[in-house]
Amino acid sequence: MTFSRPVEDEVDRLVAAWKQERPDLDVTPLEVLSRVSRLSRHLERERRAAFASHDMESWEFDVLTALRRAGEPYELSPGALLRATLVTSGTMTNRIDRLAAAGLVTRRPDPEDRRGVLVRLTPAGMHRVDAAFADLLRRERELLAGLEQHEQQALAALLRTLLVPFDTSDAATH
Repeated sequence: MTFSRPVEDEVDRLVAAWKQERPDLDVTPLEVLSRVSRLSRHLERERRAAFASHDMESWEFDVLTALRRAGEPYELSPGALLRATLVTSGTMTNRIDRLAAAGLVTRRPDPEDRRGVLVRLTPAGMHRVDAAFADLLRRERELLAGLEQHEQQALAALLRTLLVPFDTSDAATH
């Protein structure tokens, strides 16, 4: 598979400057990772805009989508939410409190554990997260519009190869 090289981007200029200033260093990693970093910033901006248009913060989206992905009855324990969102227990308690106050989730006693609770997505929470998710996907499709479907699949496979070692080590430490 060959990719045509479009016009020069900011990373090309950055790499050229470093090659000029430090010809003794191999700056090849910058060609990939600086682009990933810049793309991440653009993606984060689009994500925030998608969530803001639905009166939602990124952290709210993270918790609500974890519940939505759980399937009916769209509930999880706070511990499962911790694992899904990678935040501390205190942070999760605060987030659940805020989402419950907004009417997006409810708490109920866990019938399997008398000391535990389950957090459930409300119809209002489902409506909001479904709308935000659809908007996010539309924006992400626009970000990928410059790539053909097979190029998107190839890029996804390459990024997966880079990410698997990180995901594996993260899973081992949590």
